[in-house]
Amino acid sequence: MQSPQVYKANALVEASYRLSLYEQRIVLACIAQVRRDEPLTDQQLYIVSAQQIAEMTGTKLGTAYQNLKAASERLFERRVTLHEPPNGKSGGKVRLTRWVQEVVYQEDQGTVSLRFSQPMVPYLSQLSAQFTRYALADVAKMTSAHAIRLYELLCQWRDAGKREVELTWFRDALQLEDRYSNIRDLKRRVIEPAVEQINEHSPMWVKWSQRKTGRRVSHLVFTFGEKPSENPVKAQKPKTSGNAKGKDKNASGAIYGIPRAIIEAK
Repeated sequence: MQSPQVYKANALVEASYRLSLYEQRIVLACIAQVRRDEPLTDQQLYIVSAQQIAEMTGTKLGTAYQNLKAASERLFERRVTLHEPPNGKSGGKVRLTRWVQEVVYQEDQGTVSLRFSQPMVPYLSQLSAQFTRYALADVAKMTSAHAIRLYELLCQWRDAGKREVELTWFRDALQLEDRYSNIRDLKRRVIEPAVEQINEHSPMWVKWSQRKTGRRVSHLVFTFGEKPSENPVKAQKPKTSGNAKGKDKNASGAIYGIPRAIIEAK
């Protein structure tokens, strides 16, 4: 079964916000449940369980349970700064809003239910032009919120295979504020771990470099592409005659299981 897909307007991908790893997991698991064949309203309730998060990420249930509760309490306060309408017709407006209007934690069931805020709805549903899509499984095993954000930014330019961003814009998009102001700290704590996790856990490979303006690093340059298929189709060997000495032990080919989707799109 195919992994649930995450759809986001490009304006939301490029928005300025900061979410912790578990906040990201909750939000993305809910976005993956948004139906593409019917309108989304701010009354729609999405439910994510600790069991689902544990299975999706390969973590222990107790760990997922504790983090889910803490993340759900913080998520209600999280805000996002949007610079464009969902389908790219910019009017020069800057919109400051919240991700959700309601978060309900059901302790005895280990679940979180949330409703997206009304201003967020157009950025998640009925996207007709400029949007980014990727499989929820692509980021499920990542343990860095920065890696998830960088992966989205690269997926947005998937066809180009290269993306160059201003360093100041990158810092603002991730809302790093005064953290990692030294470029060496930024590389060590944000960029290098994010690139490493994308290369390890996603179907994408990525390399990065920097560009200077004068003596100061001003831009980050990412080159990326799809990894080669892990299961290439092998050419079938011609049948041997009856006097062949033996049979190819691998003639039947390996059997590859398809990962079970953790969260079903509703």
